[in-house]
Amino acid sequence: MRWTLLYTIFFFVYSPDQTNIGVYVTQRTSDRLRDALEQEILLGRLDPGVHLDEASLGARFGVSRTPIREALGQLAASGLVEVRPRRGAFVAMASIRDLVEMFEVMAELEAMCARLAARRMDRTEHRELRAAHEDCRASAADADAYYYCNERFHGVIYDACGNRFLRRQTVQLRNRLKPYRRLQLHVPHRVDASLAEHERIVEAIVRGDEIRVDSEIKEHILVQGRRFSDLMAALPADRESDAGK
Repeated sequence: MRWTLLYTIFFFVYSPDQTNIGVYVTQRTSDRLRDALEQEILLGRLDPGVHLDEASLGARFGVSRTPIREALGQLAASGLVEVRPRRGAFVAMASIRDLVEMFEVMAELEAMCARLAARRMDRTEHRELRAAHEDCRASAADADAYYYCNERFHGVIYDACGNRFLRRQTVQLRNRLKPYRRLQLHVPHRVDASLAEHERIVEAIVRGDEIRVDSEIKEHILVQGRRFSDLMAALPADRESDAGK
């Protein structure tokens, strides 16, 4: 029985039947491609609304169109890609309502992290937070460089909250919002405003003021009023119209 089972597994994997081998290899290729594209979308390297051209992806990754279509189908099922009839696949653009709701939840998650960090941070972590803030200040002339320093600043707070589950949930939603948070930093004067907000957040955390840091970080994260209008204005016209659907 045992040897029969082992022979069956060996025959399936190493079968000279090219059809079976082709399916096996194609599935693995599509999974790898899906993971690569998913990471680029979540890290903001592929902006919302970008056309995912099959020919370009095939040339870039050195694969045929079959695994590309399978990978795009999987990404569409997860909501990261939108397939439009006769137009192809595009990185999904969140609707206006989606954006408002996600930023509302993001503000609450960040506030919880900040409150716990204010309670639990030690002096070494205070120095790390101040250093991250100074790196943000040093990169303020370049919105893209500031974006990465800003990620580190918030990451220090997430790490210091002392709650691994909360940290994972916060990072997961932050990754989903990365493209939009990055766009915000290209709005005139937004980096300067962000730096001033960071200063108040650092001060509240170092003082252990949970109530104040809750208020400060929510103000820092929430997209409302003028800031929401600025974010919409930062979107290219065709993407903005898609966001309203």
